[in-house]
Amino acid sequence: MQDYRININYAKALFTLAGETNQQEEVAKDMRLVQEVCAENHVLAVVFSNPIIKEDKKVGILRDLLGERVSRLTDAFLTFVVKKRRSVNLKGISSAYLELFRDSRGIVLSTLTTAVEADEGLKETVRGTIGKYTGRTVELNTAIDPKALGGFAMSFDNKMYDARISTMLEKLHREFDRNDYESKL
Repeated sequence: MQDYRININYAKALFTLAGETNQQEEVAKDMRLVQEVCAENHVLAVVFSNPIIKEDKKVGILRDLLGERVSRLTDAFLTFVVKKRRSVNLKGISSAYLELFRDSRGIVLSTLTTAVEADEGLKETVRGTIGKYTGRTVELNTAIDPKALGGFAMSFDNKMYDARISTMLEKLHREFDRNDYESKL
């Protein structure tokens, strides 16, 4: 709970500052990049959580990784966060900022998981269906899960619709394990 408060408070501060300087879209792109970099680099998380490594080194690492790809505002904010010894929270702060940004723009985040790459027609159908259901614009992420065997799983707004064949087979397997079909004579 403590990390959530830290993440949301820093994200709100950045969101307010970006709003005052009319840079919310640009900062949102930067926060997506920060989120991707933090998710892809496990070593980065270890470095950020290490109290022995000085904050100046951590700022240098961030600047090497992100360089000129982020705005001056984002760079200043990231430096501030690291100097306040909250570098371990960067991924959470970026996620909280993106959540605030989506809420302010009426965007719902959705994930479509399929066994193979989804074609554009399916993606548009899913966007349309979720958009009609929620009344908001849909930001769709896709994922591939070869273990699904077929079908799809769709999640948005803490709801999930699971129509994967693997899930159906698991349910059927549990039913047979319960032996409901065997006579109890």
